[in-house]
Amino acid sequence: MEETRSLGQSIACAAHLFRERADARMSKYDVTPLQAHVIIHLSRCGGQSTQRALGDHFHVRPSTVNGIVDRMVERGLVARSADNSDARRRCISLTKDGQAQMDQLWQELRETERQFVADFTPEELAQLHSLLNRVIQNLEEDRKKC
Repeated sequence: MEETRSLGQSIACAAHLFRERADARMSKYDVTPLQAHVIIHLSRCGGQSTQRALGDHFHVRPSTVNGIVDRMVERGLVARSADNSDARRRCISLTKDGQAQMDQLWQELRETERQFVADFTPEELAQLHSLLNRVIQNLEEDRKKC
């Protein structure tokens, strides 16, 4: 008898497999997929952001962002400094080494995503994006209630 997954289980399984494939691709650069996304995001933001804005963008707790940034600083991919206007805020800046890896990391992540949605039509992709964005919005609203 075939096991039936709930929608949540299917989403979790897809996310796990996606992360597994992205981890495999990123391992040759010694970064995690999230670190690669941080590099890409910083590049798109002119090379810098506040640590808080990174947490907000990636929907992770401040302590999680701190750990991610700590490891990236150790590897020389980003630099952390106090904000000129508020010393309590931390600015995260992309280094030359981080910028140098950006194109390769972006290509690897795009290839992982291509595998993730292979054989989807453009209409199916648009519908999937729309539905998942609604799921995310629903869960964010529920998070605010708690």
